Amino acid sequence: MTADDQARAAVLDSHRRVLARAGGAALAARPWQHAGQPPADGDLVRLAAWRAADPQVEEEVVAAGLGLLASARAELDQVEAGLLFAARGAGMTFQQIAGALGLGSGQAAQQRLARVLSRTERA
Repeated sequence: MTADDQARAAVLDSHRRVLARAGGAALAARPWQHAGQPPADGDLVRLAAWRAADPQVEEEVVAAGLGLLASARAELDQVEAGLLFAARGAGMTFQQIAGALGLGSGQAAQQRLARVLSRTERA
């Protein structure tokens, strides 16, 4: 791990600690989480957005939510890739997948898969 990676990980951890203090530590575990697993960044971002509706919200809560957006997007990309592979494994055609995604064609679904995989490989 490079120094840049360590610095970025420390910043993300700082954002997670801020949001844990703002209520993230009390979030109910999702059924797919292991016991003791911390909340997902997507859940923490949602918490920050919810807390931001309060005019008295602390600036650091909003900043922490913003700071975790990229990580939350990466989580969601991984979930999407998993679902797309599961759909193909279940025998769905790309046309059927396109319908489920609200896309116009099977080719659009294939392109979507390629884009998602490209983003997950970069992350």
